[in-house]
Amino acid sequence: MDTTASGTPSIHYHNIVDQTITSIVVSSSPTFQRQQRHCFGESTPGEFPLAANPSIVLHVLTGCDLDPQDLATLEASATCSFFKQPANFAPDYELSISELAALDMCRKRAVFKPMTTSEQEELKQRCGGSWKLVLRFLLAGEACCRREKFQAIAGPGHSIVVTSKGKVYSFGSNSSGQLGHGTLEEESRPHPIRSLQGVRIIQAAAGAGRTMLISDAGHVYAFGKDSFGEAEYGAQGTKFVMTPHRLESLKNIFVVQAAIGNFFTAILSREGRVYTFSWGNDATLGHQTDPSDLEPHPLLGPLENVPIVQIAAGYCYLLALACQPGGMSVYSVGCGLGGKLGHGSRTDERYPKLIEQFQTLNLQPVVVAAGAWHAAVVGRDGRVCTWGWGRYGCLGHGNEECESIPKVVEALAEIKAVHVATGDYTTFVVSEDGDVYSFGCGESSSLGHNAGADGQENRHTNVLTPELVTSLKQVNERFVQISLTNSIYWNAHTFALTESGKLYAFGAGDKGQLGLELAGQQSERGKPELVDIDLS
Repeated sequence: MDTTASGTPSIHYHNIVDQTITSIVVSSSPTFQRQQRHCFGESTPGEFPLAANPSIVLHVLTGCDLDPQDLATLEASATCSFFKQPANFAPDYELSISELAALDMCRKRAVFKPMTTSEQEELKQRCGGSWKLVLRFLLAGEACCRREKFQAIAGPGHSIVVTSKGKVYSFGSNSSGQLGHGTLEEESRPHPIRSLQGVRIIQAAAGAGRTMLISDAGHVYAFGKDSFGEAEYGAQGTKFVMTPHRLESLKNIFVVQAAIGNFFTAILSREGRVYTFSWGNDATLGHQTDPSDLEPHPLLGPLENVPIVQIAAGYCYLLALACQPGGMSVYSVGCGLGGKLGHGSRTDERYPKLIEQFQTLNLQPVVVAAGAWHAAVVGRDGRVCTWGWGRYGCLGHGNEECESIPKVVEALAEIKAVHVATGDYTTFVVSEDGDVYSFGCGESSSLGHNAGADGQENRHTNVLTPELVTSLKQVNERFVQISLTNSIYWNAHTFALTESGKLYAFGAGDKGQLGLELAGQQSERGKPELVDIDLS
């Protein structure tokens, strides 16, 4: 049966043998003792009952979308050899049932589908030589970056929204053409980027005066300032690109994510390789030194042969979430001021360096976030760690002290976190239940805390420990993503995205970046308001 021809997912039915009804019907009379397990057609207890029809097992494993860890557990079972022996199925007759199931599930992933056989095999070796490890790599990237799902980006003064169908809306400041509409006029309401018709976008990144979009084909479209960073003193990028154009320098790289810092830009390939633009030299790590640096450079050092699933850019440093056979880990590189690299010091790092504290904490990172001056991680067990500059309480430890190694936010011990977002001295955490907590700098009403009946009291108060955002709780929706402005030069605004596809906005709106009409001299919105946009 050719499943690909019919357009159905790649579940393969291998060599199912026709059998008579009598050969597969078990007698209703009890033949064996209840504590014993017997295989189909065999007399030796302890074997897997469906070993006579492994195709059915493969169909079940693939159709149930089992976690790679579950597949590994089956294969490692000491009581049943069925899952570890060769299954004698195409395309590789030496693969076990568990490995074949993992390969079939990999073939369902949008990033994996267009890869050639040789590219798939190269990815397999890069991930550790197992299709189960490839599947874990692909799923981890989808989970932390919301690939193939609707998303909202609260950039510096402007905003980008990507619908589930890949349509892009932009609004807010447009002084450099960063909205992509072909003009320099601000927009206070979401407008589609019409020149992208026919292109399905799956990822977006927004920086000061510039925007990058990534299509499902791995192409990168950029508009706004023509540079990939700013010089430390004085602005770069005097030429404006007012409609999306494909970056020719990346035509040979299938890109799945972009991250824009203040002085540099980084991109992530589908194979998990990191490239940077305008990264700078040894003396100015993470700071642009050549405004004409328009070519991607591979990030050298320990990560050259390590698959990365997510990157996060701060003001002048970069975090990378690695997916290795031994588990998930975080590397950091760049400027170390304030301890934001997480290595117990404030020194710069020329090459990516493993943050060892997570091993000490026995924490498996699954999401990373890089604020301008501080960073955060969510662990598989739901714990949240923060480190870096602690100004305004953005680390959530009840003070404003710096932390040079990741520290668990004890005030969140009673919740299981699934998502974290960081900005300029501001942090948001989303729980498994869809509740939102925030802490840090309260300027521009971007924390969402409004205790007063008039919506004014405590709007700008700094919060030193995580507090439930009650204004979002009252919406009675389950939230899945938070995005907030990550720039020291712009007043912050915040987006909260619900599971049902509704977008709520609050914070600074002086440039129209909220997608809401503000009355009179109003420059910000303290209470979350629903943005009129269809994300389906």
